[in-house]
Amino acid sequence: MKKTFIGVVSSDKMDKTAVVKVSDMVKHPIYKKYIKKVRKFKIHDEKNVTHIGDRVSFVETRPLSKEKKWNLKEIL
Repeated sequence: MKKTFIGVVSSDKMDKTAVVKVSDMVKHPIYKKYIKKVRKFKIHDEKNVTHIGDRVSFVETRPLSKEKKWNLKEIL
Protein backbone atom coordinates (compact mmCIF):
# COMPACT_ATOMS: atom_id res chain seq x y z
CA MET A 1 0.00 0.00 0.00
CA LYS A 2 1.47 3.33 -1.07
CA LYS A 3 1.23 6.34 1.24
CA THR A 4 -0.86 9.29 0.10
CA PHE A 5 -0.84 12.82 1.55
CA ILE A 6 -2.71 16.07 0.91
CA GLY A 7 -0.91 19.40 1.26
CA VAL A 8 -0.45 22.94 -0.02
CA VAL A 9 2.25 23.95 -2.52
CA SER A 10 4.71 26.38 -0.93
CA SER A 11 7.27 26.62 -3.76
CA ASP A 12 7.19 25.90 -7.50
CA LYS A 13 10.46 27.54 -8.58
CA MET A 14 12.31 24.32 -9.45
CA ASP A 15 11.87 22.59 -12.79
CA LYS A 16 9.55 19.53 -12.54
CA THR A 17 9.59 19.78 -8.72
CA ALA A 18 7.29 21.40 -6.18
CA VAL A 19 7.65 21.76 -2.40
CA VAL A 20 4.48 20.83 -0.52
CA LYS A 21 3.70 21.53 3.15
CA VAL A 22 1.60 19.00 5.06
CA SER A 23 0.33 20.10 8.48
CA ASP A 24 -0.92 17.84 11.28
CA MET A 25 -2.35 18.51 14.73
CA VAL A 26 -0.38 16.47 17.29
CA LYS A 27 -1.15 16.17 21.01
CA HIS A 28 1.82 16.99 23.26
CA PRO A 29 2.60 13.94 25.45
CA ILE A 30 3.09 15.87 28.71
CA TYR A 31 1.08 19.10 28.40
CA LYS A 32 -1.86 17.54 26.47
CA LYS A 33 -2.03 20.60 24.24
CA TYR A 34 -2.47 20.29 20.48
CA ILE A 35 0.46 21.55 18.41
CA LYS A 36 0.56 22.18 14.66
CA LYS A 37 3.38 20.15 13.07
CA VAL A 38 4.40 21.01 9.49
CA ARG A 39 6.39 18.70 7.21
CA LYS A 40 7.82 19.56 3.79
CA PHE A 41 7.93 17.15 0.86
CA LYS A 42 9.53 17.58 -2.57
CA ILE A 43 7.22 16.10 -5.18
CA HIS A 44 7.74 15.32 -8.86
CA ASP A 45 5.58 17.54 -11.11
CA GLU A 46 6.35 16.37 -14.66
CA LYS A 47 4.36 19.06 -16.53
CA ASN A 48 4.93 22.00 -14.11
CA VAL A 49 1.19 22.46 -13.55
CA THR A 50 1.25 23.29 -9.82
CA HIS A 51 1.48 26.84 -8.47
CA ILE A 52 1.95 28.34 -4.99
CA GLY A 53 -1.21 27.92 -2.90
CA ASP A 54 -2.61 24.93 -4.82
CA ARG A 55 -3.99 22.07 -2.72
CA VAL A 56 -2.55 18.81 -4.07
CA SER A 57 -2.63 15.09 -3.43
CA PHE A 58 0.60 13.13 -3.85
CA VAL A 59 1.63 9.50 -3.61
CA GLU A 60 4.78 7.57 -2.70
CA THR A 61 6.98 6.34 -5.55
CA ARG A 62 10.48 5.01 -6.18
CA PRO A 63 13.34 7.43 -5.35
CA LEU A 64 13.67 9.92 -8.21
CA SER A 65 16.55 11.85 -6.64
CA LYS A 66 18.18 12.31 -3.23
CA GLU A 67 15.14 14.05 -1.68
CA LYS A 68 12.36 13.38 -4.21
CA LYS A 69 10.36 10.23 -3.45
CA TRP A 70 6.83 11.49 -4.11
CA ASN A 71 4.77 11.87 -7.28
CA LEU A 72 1.94 14.34 -7.96
CA LYS A 73 -1.41 12.53 -8.06
CA GLU A 74 -3.88 15.39 -8.64
CA ILE A 75 -4.64 19.04 -7.97
CA LEU A 76 -7.65 19.34 -5.67
